[in-house]
Amino acid sequence: MGTYSHLWSMAKKNVMAVLLGITISDRYVTFVSVTGESMHPTFTAADNVLQGDFVLAERRCLQKYKFSHGDVVLFKCPSNHEELFVKRLIALPGEWIQLPGSPKVTKIPEGHCWVEGDNAARSWDSRSFGPIPLGLIQGRVTHIIWPPSKIGQLERKMPEGRISAV
Repeated sequence: MGTYSHLWSMAKKNVMAVLLGITISDRYVTFVSVTGESMHPTFTAADNVLQGDFVLAERRCLQKYKFSHGDVVLFKCPSNHEELFVKRLIALPGEWIQLPGSPKVTKIPEGHCWVEGDNAARSWDSRSFGPIPLGLIQGRVTHIIWPPSKIGQLERKMPEGRISAV
């Protein structure tokens, strides 16, 4: 009877820990492995999960869509919602953006934003698929948590001359 009681107690604790972990991951923060070269040099270029940077993305920003220019955001791919992308937020709803290498200026529709990778030559981003709905954003990346040599808060930076006052 003692073994059964002990096993039941351990099972309850493990279930509670899993439920608490899921709640925290779903509502407050999540950990993501960054792969690919689209955000180089901000994140280490890697082709697989074990070599890329691990980052912390907070989700409180989603409650009222509180984002700023230069934030790095985690979002679902517009064409495949099972894929997650990490890109820098360049323009917010209602703003006009100057497309890189082009005289064209585009207005960002309400409820959308413009995202780009830091490594323009290797990034599939809003330059390819246009503005993304804010509803696809899953969080704001705030810290690099792995590898140890890069642990720290993420810098918010914005490319010069991209937002137009049109």
